[in-house]
Amino acid sequence: MRIVLFGQKWLAAELLKRLVTLPDVNVLAVCPDTEQDRLADAARKEGIPVTGMASVPSCDMAVAAYCQKYIPSDVRARCGLGILAYHPSLLPRHRGRDAVRWTIAMREPVAGGSVYWMDDGADTGPIEAQDWCHVLPGEDAASLWRRALAPMGIRLLTETVSHLAGGGKPRAAPQDERAATWEPAFSRQRLKP
Repeated sequence: MRIVLFGQKWLAAELLKRLVTLPDVNVLAVCPDTEQDRLADAARKEGIPVTGMASVPSCDMAVAAYCQKYIPSDVRARCGLGILAYHPSLLPRHRGRDAVRWTIAMREPVAGGSVYWMDDGADTGPIEAQDWCHVLPGEDAASLWRRALAPMGIRLLTETVSHLAGGGKPRAAPQDERAATWEPAFSRQRLKP
């Protein structure tokens, strides 16, 4: 199975290390900064090609791991099954770029992560896998991310890709819009196409 990995930083680099161990999976890395990024460095160490968004080829599917760039519909159309993404919330709750910070700000006792299929909306696509964890007393967004949500994302994405690469069918359960929330970014910086 040919997989394009969109992403950057630690999450994408760690996921790449897991994906290359899966049988019958070939990966191409796509990151915003092809020269100075953990994903680009990890891909080069594995002998995996690295490219930018403008050069994404057709593939069987794609995975977005900490992808802070909008992936245009024409690029998504080249990704056979679609693009799996990880969002650090129990979607449809806490859609938006600061889900972990809002979980802490709202003093929620439970957090979680969702692997979903990207669509034209923001964090609105069908759910493929989810898991949850407790928010520990005194935990801030960064410590919750490092302790539980980032490792959860790596595990959920790896398990899902393994399932699909092994011939499993997508689960793709629609999100229940009655439970949906959208929180704005804590910063005013907007995502750019």
